[in-house]
Amino acid sequence: MNFLLDEVARATLRLAEAGVASPRTDAEELAAFVHGVRRAELHNVADGDFDALYWECVARRAAREPLQHITGRAYFRYLELQVGPGVFVPRPETEIMVGWAIDTLRAMDVADPLVVDLGTGSGAIAISIAQEVPRSRVHAVDLDPEALIWAKRNIEASGHADRLTAHQGDMRECPRELDGRVDLLISNPPYVPTEGAHDIPPEVRDYDPAPALWSGADGLDMIRDLERVGRRLLRPGGSMAVEHGDDQGIDIPRLFPEELGWIDVRNRKDLARRDRFVVMRRQDAS
Repeated sequence: MNFLLDEVARATLRLAEAGVASPRTDAEELAAFVHGVRRAELHNVADGDFDALYWECVARRAAREPLQHITGRAYFRYLELQVGPGVFVPRPETEIMVGWAIDTLRAMDVADPLVVDLGTGSGAIAISIAQEVPRSRVHAVDLDPEALIWAKRNIEASGHADRLTAHQGDMRECPRELDGRVDLLISNPPYVPTEGAHDIPPEVRDYDPAPALWSGADGLDMIRDLERVGRRLLRPGGSMAVEHGDDQGIDIPRLFPEELGWIDVRNRKDLARRDRFVVMRRQDAS
């Protein structure tokens, strides 16, 4: 067996024993990080080049430090983002919601769509939309100044900073200057129930910022607030997408009732066929 592959196999076993959910992938990602290549390029790493730093990284991951904190990078759609302590690590599940938002924007009869991403974290959602909808103007909002540092860093590196504006502020209040003008509102808000903390993996519970996770006893407090924010920010006919937990889908649509002007309220599923986000529109002006 190739020496590098043997080391990766040993690391995979160690990570699996530590309870890591994707041990082989993480072992390969750490090897790629240590040697400055992509996972697909690991076969180009010479056996003699294998570095002891690898086992330091494996030990950190076995202690359940997030992979992305060790490598300093996270992949999201077509982006490679800088991440680390103080910012929520973007998840693959969110990519499906962003894909829906991009398709919705492309179908709109709007030349320069105005988009707001509430709770932007690393900027993953906002930057993806700016990149894939070339004439969009995107506002990214986060209350946490530490998270916003990461978002601004990724915005500057994206090449789309001219169409991306970062705001520090409470997503329930900011940005007031866009009231009634927004074509699409999107958010991956906090939605973890405080009463379910014992079920959360240590990578999330101990490393993701608390304000990005917890949202009341049932996890729906911020989503209830987003209903009011959507009524304030969206133009008539504007669209909204909100991510939620995979066991919350049955509870979310009733928070956006028709009597408050919401139409076409639907749950959408992730790749595992679990309810993952809810979409809706503001009723057109009569």
